[in-house]
Amino acid sequence: MDNQNTTFSTRVNNFNREINFETPLPDHIGVMNPFKNEAVFETASAFYNKYYNDNNRRKLILGINPGRLGSGTTGVPFTDPKRLISECGIPYKGQLLHEPSSVFIYEMINAFGGPELFYSKFYISSVCPLGFVEKNSIGKEINYNYFDSKELLQALQPYIEWNIQQQINMGCDTDVCYCLGLSKNYKFLLDLNKRKKYFDKIIPLQHPRFVMQYKSKEKERYIAQYLELLSC
Repeated sequence: MDNQNTTFSTRVNNFNREINFETPLPDHIGVMNPFKNEAVFETASAFYNKYYNDNNRRKLILGINPGRLGSGTTGVPFTDPKRLISECGIPYKGQLLHEPSSVFIYEMINAFGGPELFYSKFYISSVCPLGFVEKNSIGKEINYNYFDSKELLQALQPYIEWNIQQQINMGCDTDVCYCLGLSKNYKFLLDLNKRKKYFDKIIPLQHPRFVMQYKSKEKERYIAQYLELLSC
């Protein structure tokens, strides 16, 4: 990527437009690529053009992979349709889905100083840029993480390594990376970083989903923890 002649938003939008994965996966797992939907791509482009239309470097925050109700619908990590409209001021014509992780992230962002300030300093992405789904016992599709089976992870390993390097190439600092999730996502990223030397250090943050599902009464404490660690 030619970082001198393109903006951060152009690099992200180009990546999203071209993202693809053709390696066979286990039969029970489906790939979710939100950017195959032109409306999702246009929505995400509007977001990145609003907050990343510059050539500034940013700190990278890596989640797991897109979920159905957040970036699976908007193309923006941890940004559900409701927050896209209310917090970012970007129109959305689809179903106004609600994702608890997005609620936490935007409360944290507002405590930080608001989306404009936050996104001028940080870029949120994922260890794997594509989402995955699996049908449960009643035939309903549910989210599936890249680390949920050894077979899936083995198939994805080269793709994940390529993806992380691409995120760095977009204009992210390598002195520190923030990892969302204290267990499997952090362990995988830590082990990978020991081999690939992407970042000087990786700082784990409790995953927003865990906070909202199990520690909602302590939400303010976790937000304060985020703000403290993001200042490192």
